[in-house]
Amino acid sequence: MFMSVITLASLVIWITASQELIKPSEKQNRQKIITLTSAGTLTTAAVTISLFQSLPF
Repeated sequence: MFMSVITLASLVIWITASQELIKPSEKQNRQKIITLTSAGTLTTAAVTISLFQSLPF
């Protein structure tokens, strides 16, 4: 359940970052882009690590 929430949060973060990057250069908020990219990277890393840990070896 917890990983589902993290996965959905990651998806929302990356969609929001993409929408910010689509804007014209003069309307982009650089701080928002940096924050969203950092948060997206952390949540994606958490999901990836969780998925690799659940693989049977």
